[in-house]
Amino acid sequence: MTHTTTDYATTLRSAGHRLTPQREIILDALCDLGRHTAIGDLYQAVHATTPTIDLATVYRTMNLFAELGIVVSAEIDGQTVYEVAASTPHHHLICRSCGSVTTLSHHHFRQLEAHLNDEHGFLADIDHITIHGLCANCR
Repeated sequence: MTHTTTDYATTLRSAGHRLTPQREIILDALCDLGRHTAIGDLYQAVHATTPTIDLATVYRTMNLFAELGIVVSAEIDGQTVYEVAASTPHHHLICRSCGSVTTLSHHHFRQLEAHLNDEHGFLADIDHITIHGLCANCR
């Protein structure tokens, strides 16, 4: 996934932040990896091109990006992974046996969102859910 179609500088500025060179390098690295990425893997990619960016900067940047909705995180195989937020919410089915990850469209969750809102007055943040179970091959 690429981040060239969204103006993240404006997103950051509207929240009182800047798109610093370090933040841009980290975002570029995450996009270049193009998959769910753990902090350690992201740090290695960043460090390979810009050794002056330390691990703490990567952590702080990813926390800020997650807070602003620029990236989303998920728990996969016991670790937190990140990806650039898609323009529409999507979800993942994760096989606990083989580790396969299948993307699931958001339309499956619209009825649940409506139910939570209508019946409970609860506005749920359902934009990136991971569901663990067994895939068809492992069943």
